[in-house]
Amino acid sequence: MTGAFRAVAYVEAATFLVLLAAVFVKRVLDGPESLVTAFGPIHGVAFLVYLYLVLRIREGQGWALGRTIVVILASAVPFGGFWAGRHLAEPERTEASPPR
Repeated sequence: MTGAFRAVAYVEAATFLVLLAAVFVKRVLDGPESLVTAFGPIHGVAFLVYLYLVLRIREGQGWALGRTIVVILASAVPFGGFWAGRHLAEPERTEASPPR
């Protein structure tokens, strides 16, 4: 599940950055609103999946409430999802079957 979270954290961060760029283009450069309209829901879904996975993996990661809140708030900061995905504990490894 941590691998899925890491991937979703990166997707969430990337879609957030694209959405911010789309808002910049719309507001500052007087660009089309269609970029914001397209990327808003994509980022929204990515954020909801991120939030769901945070709540699913927090116990396995050994996160206290404060750490969980920091990881959730990281998604509100540009590049925060990249930080959250990179600072996960490695998943527990099971012993591999003996070589043949």
